[in-house]
Amino acid sequence: MISFTSTKRKLLLAPVLALSLSLASCGGSETATSDGGDAGGNAGGGQSVSLTGAGASFPAPLYQRWFAEYNKQNPNVQVTYQSVGSGAGVEQFTQKTVDFGASDVAMKDEEMAAVDQGVVLLPMTAGSIVLAYNLPDIEGLQLSRQVYTDILLGKITKWNDPAIASINPDVQLPDTDITVVHRSDGSGTTGVFTQHLAAISPEWEQKVGSGKTVEWPTGLGAKGNEGVTAQILQTEGSIGYIEYGYAKQQEIPTASLENQAGNYIAPSSESASQALSAATLPENLRAFVTDPEGEDSYPIVTYTWILAYENYDDPEKLNAFKEVINWSLTEGQAYAEELGYIPLPENVVTQVENALGTIQAQ
Repeated sequence: MISFTSTKRKLLLAPVLALSLSLASCGGSETATSDGGDAGGNAGGGQSVSLTGAGASFPAPLYQRWFAEYNKQNPNVQVTYQSVGSGAGVEQFTQKTVDFGASDVAMKDEEMAAVDQGVVLLPMTAGSIVLAYNLPDIEGLQLSRQVYTDILLGKITKWNDPAIASINPDVQLPDTDITVVHRSDGSGTTGVFTQHLAAISPEWEQKVGSGKTVEWPTGLGAKGNEGVTAQILQTEGSIGYIEYGYAKQQEIPTASLENQAGNYIAPSSESASQALSAATLPENLRAFVTDPEGEDSYPIVTYTWILAYENYDDPEKLNAFKEVINWSLTEGQAYAEELGYIPLPENVVTQVENALGTIQAQ
């Protein structure tokens, strides 16, 4: 377990900043990939094709990996992905300034109605939202549903508060102020996280509610999962919500959270898969798992979607897009677990492939 001394914190912060800088472009993180040669089904027919996408930071590390690996095999299609947050991703997709969007919260009916080319939602992977913390030499922290909600409401302000200490009897908790770190931008991660909080806490639902943006009762704001991760690493005594892959890559401690069954569950691919097994994707591929059942289910999980147009003006772009997505749904799933995501079950892959098949050129 990490001790967040000043030197160690700098060493850990460097990769986060490097990731942000390597991805940063046009106000967000960017990923470049390439084309459709033999391995990708000869997308683009040998001609150079450029695709642009923007949206959720939650899946950005996985999308980066997918596009980089696809690039090695298929040098004709250039894919650029900007990690700008789900809110901005939906906005750019709606304004048709990108070829595809991305969001951790599936678009609502009224949002889809605003896109005259039609919308097809494609769940590409899934993952956990974790509460990562910066407390030197503290490991194995457990947080009950009431406790983590009260921390986020600003009602519990010290790490050695009796409410935390009573469920962590073997942990030497410091007399340190708690600093909550939250998203400052429109965020699907925030949408999923606050939906969960509203589902388990009537007080949260009444006072704060849920959505891609909310009025946080306390804490510091940062942009993107990248920004929240960096802020946690810099701030001793902090706690914040990020996608599990970011915590895993940076080796940031994460709390075991009380689930609906009353068990304290650590985030992992296994516990997230247990949670998702309780949810069935309907025909429109929109599902919200706000408080999963199951003895071993991690309590905060979500699918994350690529937003595609139902009709594309450019047949070459459409062909290239389909090849990239098909590769990501098949070969690309092998990279999910090592980055902290959940590979899609075979039945879900089939559903997404069927949905992809409905997309046409105008």
